[in-house]
Amino acid sequence: MIYIFNPEHDLALANFSSNYTPPSSILKMAQDLAVLPVWYSDRDMLVAEGVANQKYFETIQKLFPIYTQLISYNDISLRPDEEIIPWGWNPALCKKLKSYEVTDSQLPTIEKLQILRDYSSRKNAVQLLKELKFENSDYCGNSFYFQELGDLLTYLQSTPGNKVLKMPVSGSGKGLIWIFGEITDKQTDWCKRVIKGQGGVVAEPVLDKVVDFAMEFYLEYGIVNFTGYSLFCSAPSGAYQGNQLISDEKIEKKLAEYVSIELLKQLKESLMIKLAELFPDYKGYAGVDMMICNSVKGFQIQPSVEINMRMNMGVVSRLFHNQFMSPESEGKFVVDYFKKPGSVVNFHEKLQQELPLKVENGKIISGYLSLTPVTVDTHYNVYVVVK
Repeated sequence: MIYIFNPEHDLALANFSSNYTPPSSILKMAQDLAVLPVWYSDRDMLVAEGVANQKYFETIQKLFPIYTQLISYNDISLRPDEEIIPWGWNPALCKKLKSYEVTDSQLPTIEKLQILRDYSSRKNAVQLLKELKFENSDYCGNSFYFQELGDLLTYLQSTPGNKVLKMPVSGSGKGLIWIFGEITDKQTDWCKRVIKGQGGVVAEPVLDKVVDFAMEFYLEYGIVNFTGYSLFCSAPSGAYQGNQLISDEKIEKKLAEYVSIELLKQLKESLMIKLAELFPDYKGYAGVDMMICNSVKGFQIQPSVEINMRMNMGVVSRLFHNQFMSPESEGKFVVDYFKKPGSVVNFHEKLQQELPLKVENGKIISGYLSLTPVTVDTHYNVYVVVK
């Protein structure tokens, strides 16, 4: 298999044009973090070009049992029998790979891409929440998909409290606007554009969130397997910040401080059935983002905030903990951005000195480790701190 890290996937899928050009910031992220799949691609190949990636790869190979092979985009066409595994598929990536003479048999058809775009719509999270609440009244939250501006405005005017509006297809934690009080003219124009471009807008009341978490699954054409839990943190805007690196058992115990383990297990089993029904033609990882909220009934789960139909950082952190940390070890997995050129180098060297890395038998015991190369040109960095 050949892995590719393309974080522009969500935006490219929403645009759905083979000529889509991502923002320069996302292209820089793709460049800085290209080697990230090395931590979840076992004995496979990874497209990560450049001297910095090669030097970094040689360094970590001395510490961990990593057998991935780094290749360039030009090398893909030399391996026509290999399956390509990107962060996510979209028309722009297909066009890029075709320019490197990748065969059509290695690429999804436009019909498959259209199905993926439909599967990636937030309207599926709306439907899933409705079904889960019908099964169990212990869940909280409401979510609505409006295809007409008038219906959306009526909902906003008749529903008290703050609301969040979401594009149906956008990056996780992106494509959101927050309605505090009355909707503004600028926000109304945003709704008009989204309804025209994507067919509708998702609207939800803002809940009193206590904990962000997710259940991660692997789907293969109607067969669903549970990959693990993701206990993560996000900014007030909804943007992802990082994950806790702890075992599934410890995550369950933390969540059980608010809700019963029996409810969590029931939810997991329900999702395995419903994801198979909702996404029968999908192969890959899918993460269902959730929240524990404080409500008038006490602590409750909002079980379907978003469904990420692609590889995601929650899965990366889960697989990293399982493979490169002992079950007892704990830590944090962080995706960070450094605006000032060179500032990441100072940060990196400081943590290397203060938290020296200790590895035994290919497992991190303690310390700091950057999961991607750090140079004076780096702006995006993924790292872990283990205790």
